Amino acid sequence: MDQQHQEHTADLPQTQRRLARRVTMVNGIAVLFIAGAAAVVLAANALLLVFACILCAILLYKLSEILARRFHMRRKLALAMVVGALALVIGLGGWAMAPQIAEQSSRLAQEIPAAVERLQTAVQQHPLLKRIASELPPPEQIVKQMGDMVPNAGLFFGGVLGAIGNVVIILFVGIYFATSPQLYTSGLIRLVPQSRRPRAREVQQELGHTLANWLLGKAASMLIVGVVTSIGLSMLGVPLALILGIIAGLLDFIPYLGPIMAGIPAVLLALSISPELALYTVLLFVGIQLVEGYVLQPLIEARAVDLPPALVIVMQLVFGTLFGFAGVALATPLAAALAVLVKMLYIEDVLGDRPAQKPKPG
Repeated sequence: MDQQHQEHTADLPQTQRRLARRVTMVNGIAVLFIAGAAAVVLAANALLLVFACILCAILLYKLSEILARRFHMRRKLALAMVVGALALVIGLGGWAMAPQIAEQSSRLAQEIPAAVERLQTAVQQHPLLKRIASELPPPEQIVKQMGDMVPNAGLFFGGVLGAIGNVVIILFVGIYFATSPQLYTSGLIRLVPQSRRPRAREVQQELGHTLANWLLGKAASMLIVGVVTSIGLSMLGVPLALILGIIAGLLDFIPYLGPIMAGIPAVLLALSISPELALYTVLLFVGIQLVEGYVLQPLIEARAVDLPPALVIVMQLVFGTLFGFAGVALATPLAAALAVLVKMLYIEDVLGDRPAQKPKPG
C-alpha cells in the first residue's frame, strides 16, 4: 500500500509538468493567433501587396519554366526573355494605343454622367420605376462613388500615382522572387521543425502549382474576354469599344462580380443611344460569360482547384468588407490558396483522410 502511494506521489510532478506544457502550448498558440490577427488588421494593405507580388512571381516563374523546358535553355535566361517579351508587348501596345485609350477614357468620364441622367429621365415615365429611382442618389453622387473606386483599388498607396507605384512594386518584386525562388521558400521552410519539412515542401509545391495553373488560365481568359468584348461592342456600334473592352478584360480577373462591374458602363452608353442597343449589349455580355463559365472556367478549374461559386462570392464579400476593392480582386487566388492549405494540412494531416493511392501498372 505504501509502495503504491509512493508511486502515485512520484507520478504527480510528471503529470503536473505535462499539464503545464499543454497549458503553455495552448497559451502560446493563442498569443500567436492574436498577434497574427493584429498583424493582418494593421498591415492588411502591405500583406495584400506582398501576395500580389507572389502571384506575379509565380506567373513569371511558370512562363519561364515552360519556355526553358520547351527550348532546353537555362531558366534564368528564359525568365529574362519572358520579361523582355512582356515589356516589349506592353510598351509597343501602350505606345500604339495610348492616344486612343486616353481619348476614350476622357470621353467615358464625360458620357457616363449624361447616360445616368438620360436613364433617370426615362425611368420617370414609369410609376414603379419612378418610385425606385426616387430612392437612388443623384447622378453626380453615383459618378463620384464610381470614381472613388479607383483610389481604393490601390493596395498600398492611393490615387493614380499610387496605382502606378503598386504596379511597379509588384513587377520588380515579382521579378526578384521569380529569379531565385528557392532563396525565399527555403528560408520559410527552415522555420518548420525538421520532421515536418518534407511535408512543408509538398504543401509549398502544391500551392505554387495550383496558383500557377490558375493564373495562366485566368490570363488567357482575360485576354479572350477583352478582345471579344471590344470586337463585339464595335460590331454593335457601341461607342468607346476599345476602352470598354480593356476594362472588361481587366475586371475579368474578378470572377462573377467583375463582369457585372464591366458591363454597367457599356450598357449605360448603349442605353443612351437606344433601348434595343442596350438589350443587345446585355446579351453580348451574357453570352461571353456563358462561354467563359462553361468552356474557359472548367478548363482552369481542371488544372487548378475547383472552387464552388458560392464560396468565391462569399470570399469576395468578406475580403471586400475587410480590405476594400483590393480584397475583392485577390479573393479568388486567396480562396484557392486556403483551399489547398485546408485540404493538405487539416483534411489529410489532421483528419487522416488522404486520397487512395492509385495502383502502379504492372
